[in-house]
Amino acid sequence: MTETLESLRQLRRRREFLHVANKGDRRASPGLVLQACPRAGAFDIGLGLTASKKVGNAVARNRARRRLRSLARELLPVCATPGYDYVLIARGATVTRPYARLREDLEGALRRLKLLRQQVPQQDRASD
Repeated sequence: MTETLESLRQLRRRREFLHVANKGDRRASPGLVLQACPRAGAFDIGLGLTASKKVGNAVARNRARRRLRSLARELLPVCATPGYDYVLIARGATVTRPYARLREDLEGALRRLKLLRQQVPQQDRASD
């Protein structure tokens, strides 16, 4: 994939996550929940990841966050609208869902929020 000018800025503070949750819009899919909120005067993409204990033990939560981080780094700079903060929330199926399906879940959520800039060509992935 080509490098884009937009960078992913990591959301770190609780108030940033709460701002997205309270002021933004959300879409749920079987593999993840996407929350998005516009940020005034910003041209980058903010990214936050979270996985609650509902996902599983610490090993499962860490794996879910790693999978979401990889997915976000692959898709958001290319197909998400800049100037927004995005929070990806892991669900129970995030750990076991095939990567291609997680990718479809994120693209579908972006499309339903009307934040999908362009469709990303499918990659040939045999398995996770």
